[in-house]
This record gives sequence, C-alpha cells and structure tokens, in this order.
Amino acid sequence: MTVRSAVPPVHLRSRIHMPFVHLPSDGDIGMMMSSALDVMVEESRAAYCAFHRDWDKRVADEGHLLRGLGADMVLSNVGYLPLAGAQRAGIPNAALCSLNWADIYRDYCGDDDIAAQIYDSYANADAFLRATPGMLMASLPNLIPALPIAAIGTNRRAELDYRLKLPCGEKLALVSLGGIASRLPIERWPRIPGVRWLVQESWHIDHPDAVILETLPMNFSDLLASCDVLVCKPGYGSFVEAASSGVPVLYVNRPDWPEAPALVEWLQQNGLCREVSRDALKQGKIAEGLEDIWNTPRPKQVIPEGANQVAEWLAERLNCDLSREHNPNQKTL
Repeated sequence: MTVRSAVPPVHLRSRIHMPFVHLPSDGDIGMMMSSALDVMVEESRAAYCAFHRDWDKRVADEGHLLRGLGADMVLSNVGYLPLAGAQRAGIPNAALCSLNWADIYRDYCGDDDIAAQIYDSYANADAFLRATPGMLMASLPNLIPALPIAAIGTNRRAELDYRLKLPCGEKLALVSLGGIASRLPIERWPRIPGVRWLVQESWHIDHPDAVILETLPMNFSDLLASCDVLVCKPGYGSFVEAASSGVPVLYVNRPDWPEAPALVEWLQQNGLCREVSRDALKQGKIAEGLEDIWNTPRPKQVIPEGANQVAEWLAERLNCDLSREHNPNQKTL
C-alpha cells in the first residue's frame, strides 16, 4: 500500500496499522480556511483556478505516476485528481468519504467548468463509497452508502485519574477543533470547578486547569474514549468516534459548511450532544451546557461497521481473500 498524503508519516502510522510506503503529496485543495470555522471563498476560488489550469495535462501526468507505481486500485479520500488520473490510466478507482469537493465547491463558488471537472472525476469512478453520516450526493450515479467508520479507543480513565491525581468526580473535557491550525483562547476562560481541559501543546495554553495532550502516554482515540465530553466543531471523525465511544459532544456549529447539517442530525439521533454558540465557546461560557449534557443519560454506543464493509468491497474488487494472512496474489493499493 502506498499512502499519498501531506500528513506526517508519524500521524499516519498512528492510524494505519500495517506496512505502507509514504509518498508526500499536496493532495486536494479542500477549502482555504482562515480558522477552523471560517472559509476564505475568494482565496479558495483562486486556488482552484490555478489547480485546474491545463487540467488535461495534470490528469495525464497523474495517470503516468499511478502507472509507475503499479497500482491495481486507487482509493481516494477524497482527492479527485487521483481518481481522474486512474480513470485515464485504466486503473480501478473508488472514492470514500462523507463529502465530495464538487458539492462543496459549487456551494461556495458556483456551478462552472471547474465544478464539472471535479464532479466528472467522482461520477466516473467505479464507486463513491459515502460514509455515514454524510452529504446526500444524490446526483452521483455510482453512490454506495457505507456504514459509519471510526477507530474506537480503549477507555483508560483509571490510568488518567492516577497520572493526573484527579479527585473523585473530576471531569475531563477534550478540546479539539480538528486538523486546522486554529485555537481557542482557553487561557481567558473562567475556571469551572471540577473540570479539566485537555488541549494540544501547540495552542500554548496557560490555564490552571489545562492538561497538555502530548504529555499523556495515550493516543488520541484512547484519550477520547476516556473523557467525559468532547468539545469540538462538526467533523466526521470527531462525531462518529465520540458516538462510537459513548462520549457526549459539545459542539460549535458551522452553519455555512454544506456537510454540517448531515453530521449534526446524525449525532442528535445516535449520540448525545448539545450546541454552544461561537461567542460562548470563545469566552468559555459553557458551564451550563456541560452540566446539561452530564445530567442526560447516555445513549447506546454506535457500532461502526463501515470499515469492514468497505474492506470487503475492495477485496471483492481486487479478487482478494481477506481470510488468508499471506495472499500469493497480493494486489497493490
């Protein structure tokens, strides 16, 4: 397996527990962001215009690269250029995601030639495996709904209590805004008795109740499963992993983000969550929301079976036998 990504290999290996070759790549554009919540529309439009300039040559070069890798299958989450390149090279290909950039781009930048090129890359794939929860994507002719996908951590709360010397009844709130380089001014938050905040080191938070994530000998999934609440924005990984770990969510909404309504509706039906305003979160005025969520019974945990579903689809497509540890007819992804 070759993983093409701009994500550092150390993080990839924390999530992908099998050997792989890392090939650095800028990947897709997504949308340019000024923060974890704010889209820069005109900057995004300019980036897409530059990316799609001489689109045919870009697709041909991508196909040449994929042929050079000897790929038997291309699975994209959810860059569309690799799909277009695989289609040009005659290589089986599929998309897997809860969103697609054609619909996101259209929502912010309009329906133009760029939107059509993005859409065609998805529509001409062998399948678009849409993870649940996800955008509707009703116009895609190759849509295959997939069940929720999540890495479920181990609840190691007893270890955390011992390491942090937490008194009985102390609450742990994991604060995470996803992969965007943005922070909350937690150093200005008022203290909430009995609550500790788990925050990332790069935020440089100076607060008496803050605990730095990187000082704890646990991966993110285990920390999430061991906490009393996740404070976040709507995001597929955050919402589904929290629901799968039985952890309640306090979230600040993204009303302009096209994927957000589907994520929020699903979490309201399958997990325990409360919305908090952007201003309240910025000022740390969330004690009432936390109290409400902690006084509400937790629903049954979600069982995320989508990964097996997708793996079986890929295995069938590649004619592989997942029950055999060493396959003499091993394929390259």
